Amino acid sequence: MVARNYEKVMLIMGVLSTKGFPDDLRERLESLFGPIAEVTEPFPFSFTDYYVPEMGDGIMRFFIRFERPISPDALASVKSETNRLEELYGTEGKRRINLDPGTLSESNLVLATTKNRSHRIAIGENLYAEITLIYQNHGFQSFPWTYADYKSEKVREILTKFRKELLGMRKTGRI
Repeated sequence: MVARNYEKVMLIMGVLSTKGFPDDLRERLESLFGPIAEVTEPFPFSFTDYYVPEMGDGIMRFFIRFERPISPDALASVKSETNRLEELYGTEGKRRINLDPGTLSESNLVLATTKNRSHRIAIGENLYAEITLIYQNHGFQSFPWTYADYKSEKVREILTKFRKELLGMRKTGRI
């Protein structure tokens, strides 16, 4: 049987930052991944204090949606690039910006990570991925391993809006 081409997906990025969204970071992201279609309003990241020792207080969460669809097998290279950017914006070996790239399809959200766990699979470049959310019964459904913020109604609303954009792109032939 002949392998089929992957269906293109939407590149999104969850961002944690104590520095806002620096203009030069936006320019770097767009030079790597194409034009940014949308940046959500930041909101306080109060789901866990896990990042406070590294990033400090005042962490904000926002999401980026890119215009250009990608092949899902590009996620490892995207995560490698965002890891380099995190280092660039860090100080004294600590991140000030955390970039979590993912792919959004009609049926799921997949996030890339550097950490292996029982529910993650290797995707190349010493990186892993997990299905963080699935779209089922008219909404995003979580798993026991889904990060608390991605389980929240606020984030699921954002992702539902992004998913509608993806469906619109498919309908109009932009994907």
